[in-house]
Amino acid sequence: MRDPRAILILGPTASGKSALALALSQSLRDECEIVSADSMQIYTGMNVGTAKPSMQERAAVRHHLIDIESPYHEGFTVDRWLQGAHDTIAAINSREKCALIVGGTNLYVQALLAGLFEGPAADETMRAELRALSLDELREQLELIDPPSAQRIHPNDQRRMIRAIEVTRHTGVAMSVHQSQWSAAPPTLPSGWQCLGLLPDPESNGRAINTRAKMMMDCGFLAEVRALRTVAPLARQAAEAVGYRELAAHIDGEMKLDDAFEAIKIRTRKLARQQRTWLRRFRHIEHSTWSTDPCGEKTSHEFFLNALRLK
Repeated sequence: MRDPRAILILGPTASGKSALALALSQSLRDECEIVSADSMQIYTGMNVGTAKPSMQERAAVRHHLIDIESPYHEGFTVDRWLQGAHDTIAAINSREKCALIVGGTNLYVQALLAGLFEGPAADETMRAELRALSLDELREQLELIDPPSAQRIHPNDQRRMIRAIEVTRHTGVAMSVHQSQWSAAPPTLPSGWQCLGLLPDPESNGRAINTRAKMMMDCGFLAEVRALRTVAPLARQAAEAVGYRELAAHIDGEMKLDDAFEAIKIRTRKLARQQRTWLRRFRHIEHSTWSTDPCGEKTSHEFFLNALRLK
């Protein structure tokens, strides 16, 4: 096998990306380190619900970009993760090791491969004007000029609503259109990189999601959410993580536990559908190998190892 500088591992949630990364790290005999591309595994204390690698797994192979932000702090950006990823991958390569980049957040992956969408410079006068508006007024403006962005951005996310309005006003083109153009073409892998993708069928993926959700509950997910909330209210970004919002609603008496559990499974399956839309684009990346085996099939590990040996 030629020594790759980085291997990108993609797939929808609960498809087995982390297990594949660990299997590859063992087969590559400690010649690699894992870089998380997950927007929720960045938060300390959010372990069970984000399917974060266990301490034993992190002891077996070095992991990066996990536990780098407090869940009580707001404003973690794609740009901040991207800078950390570039620095981390460069450091791993300087140690003559391979970076296994495990993609959970496809926006992070797109930014890593294609750079960030470059909009107009900040207009502080316009921003001050928009900050004076209520959240409802901001959302009403955004719905008028860019309905897709209004649907995608959380109603409490003032910063992103203001940016979407600012970009649309300055360019005359909706922010959502800019972003769709930015992400339309399949990105290109840097030299020496390879991509491995897991694309299980939706039915298999759904079963794996249900199984993992039950495992999370059995492993203390509810207790984790309770403990986090005793310290302080979670910041908006962290509080919106799948499962944390639903269990918080149960803790606040707004939802029965069984209903919260069902809502977690439904929302996770919806997330997986959204991720498969991204993955259809990524599937056309050059130097990529994809498996459609059902979730959790160990045959995928050997399939990918054989593919790497042939490259």
